[in-house]
Amino acid sequence: MSKKSEQAALLAFLAGAIVAAGAALLFTPKTGREVREKLGEAKEEALEKLKRRVKGAKNAKGDPLDYDGGDCWI
Repeated sequence: MSKKSEQAALLAFLAGAIVAAGAALLFTPKTGREVREKLGEAKEEALEKLKRRVKGAKNAKGDPLDYDGGDCWI
């Protein structure tokens, strides 16, 4: 797959996701205030999670071979 077709596919996916999100918000049975509150809460949770991940990455030890496990080695 060429670089140009990969970019076009990604752009099409993102455009579809935006349209779907907009349609979901328009057809939701909740009021606008409830939707805005829910979106605000989701945004705050995402920002807190991102901040924790960045802080954890900054505090991580510099040894890239220091593996803590988690998946199976064959």
